[in-house]
Amino acid sequence: MVYWLMANPKAGEEGSRGPDFWREHLEAAGISGIRDCSLEDTAWTSEIDTADIVLAAGGDGSVNAAAGVCLESGATLAVLPSGTANDFARNLGLPEDPQRLCDLVATGKTQLVDVAVAQQGRFLNVAHIGLGTHAVRDSSGERKRFLGRFSYGVALLQKLAAYRGFHGVIETEQGKVTGRWLTIAVSSGAFFGGGSEIPEASASDGQLDVIAVRPRSLFQLFLAFLTVRLSRSSPKRSRTVVQLKSPVVSIVTRSPKTITMDGEIAGKTPLTAKCRPACLKVICEELVTTE
Repeated sequence: MVYWLMANPKAGEEGSRGPDFWREHLEAAGISGIRDCSLEDTAWTSEIDTADIVLAAGGDGSVNAAAGVCLESGATLAVLPSGTANDFARNLGLPEDPQRLCDLVATGKTQLVDVAVAQQGRFLNVAHIGLGTHAVRDSSGERKRFLGRFSYGVALLQKLAAYRGFHGVIETEQGKVTGRWLTIAVSSGAFFGGGSEIPEASASDGQLDVIAVRPRSLFQLFLAFLTVRLSRSSPKRSRTVVQLKSPVVSIVTRSPKTITMDGEIAGKTPLTAKCRPACLKVICEELVTTE
């Protein structure tokens, strides 16, 4: 067995959670046979065996890239959270303490999670259309260093006053919803946007969750957010928020709109996303299911 350490040297605060940081903790957990690798030189991917573990030290974008290697090779993915949002890691309920996490990696305990696929790419976490994409496009590296995961919220608030939304048709197995939208998020797990929780969801339920928000006043949007957070239940359908569940989701917009997937720009609409259930093996004790 080989442990392939794919670490982003700039991850964390001033690169504090780079390859050296994780190697020290992994070796302290009794893990040997660690090999450094990166996606800048992919020659190493031809050497991976199904018994190997790919250690992804970075944010959701880095984890997405490592997951692609695991899906092709059959290897196991181990997430070492080192980015800004780390939403996929939340789905896995991983220990926050780095040493406890590396001790868990050493046990080799695994679970199977879903992956969402589309023509534009794949996502473990979330695909955004509309206002949600501006969090990626407008949150600068400097802002991320100072504000961390809250930089996404700051970027959205700056755009909210001027953003008028877009016309789109959302189609799922539950039916079709048409209207003007502020933002549409399609999630494969239970968290997105730096810790926002999706009610009644998990990364292994075989479903995609659509959270679609209509253009409303800031007060109405805030009220809808509080209602969902405090009640800890799905909004299903209201004047402001629509939530749908389906293994397949299709979104068509009147004009092409930018799509982001796991924090990276992926392409333009239309989007047809499908859930590939239980196709990725990951290191974790138990997957998180929200109420």
